[in-house]
Amino acid sequence: MRMSKIVRTGANLLYPFIIIFGLYVIMHGHLTPGGGFQGGAVVATAAALVIVAYSYQEVTGIIRNVAMKARESVGLLLFIGAGIAALAVGTPFFYNFLANSGLLFGMPVPFGPNPGDLNTAGVIPIMNVAVGIEVWGGLAIILLYMLSSVAKEGS
Repeated sequence: MRMSKIVRTGANLLYPFIIIFGLYVIMHGHLTPGGGFQGGAVVATAAALVIVAYSYQEVTGIIRNVAMKARESVGLLLFIGAGIAALAVGTPFFYNFLANSGLLFGMPVPFGPNPGDLNTAGVIPIMNVAVGIEVWGGLAIILLYMLSSVAKEGS
């Protein structure tokens, strides 16, 4: 069933803001409460919003199972890749080898109170991004499968 023009317009307006907020939660997970799982769930609510606002045929044209499965796989491979990268540098599996290295996400944290810096957590932001992508894909797949069973019953 397709919702009214007002609901679809509202969904179209809210969609980018939900995505941006979810990405914010993912990227600031090492500084604030939140992280990859919470941010991925927020981003997946954007998919849920589109699913509620449009019909099944329109949703499957916009959000495809294959794309979400690929997103889930990329997130998982990125997470495992971060662990294997630690082995490649000669440190234990999932060791935070980027912390205090001066490289990407490796700036040292200054002593005393500070507002936090995105560039200070080492491998943790990379893992947050990986988990966020994986959760986004996984929850969207669950929603699409649930919607497909409802669409089959309605036929």
